Amino acid sequence: MATHSTVTTWKNDLLFESTQDNGAVVYLHSPGEGKGREGASPKMLLLNALAGCTAIDVGSLLPKMRVPFTSFVVRVTGELTEEHPKVYSTIHVIYEVGTSAEHLESVQRAVDLSVERYCGVHAMLAKAATITHEIRLVE
Repeated sequence: MATHSTVTTWKNDLLFESTQDNGAVVYLHSPGEGKGREGASPKMLLLNALAGCTAIDVGSLLPKMRVPFTSFVVRVTGELTEEHPKVYSTIHVIYEVGTSAEHLESVQRAVDLSVERYCGVHAMLAKAATITHEIRLVE
């Protein structure tokens, strides 16, 4: 079984440095709190994680399915509850793929595989929020 770990260290005010076990570093800061905005919002990093996880899945599946694409963007929007603890109640994912309409079925299959089988971030967040998605073909 794989194990991941991070170490998060206070830098100043409400700025923290978080180092993953692979050496990657992320700076964290509370939005709307403190002096600066040097780091990412921890809560919004959940949306980044979802976008990255599913983008990597779909981005690796499309070439295997022989789907040519010239661009690929994943946009994620989360709606927070009003009361504390504020959590994402709904999350919407938009997949914008630069390919022709003839490949829509394959793009849908790649997205379905990511959502239903491969993306662990989606699986975790889906236990707490309703996640919807749509595909937009762009040229």
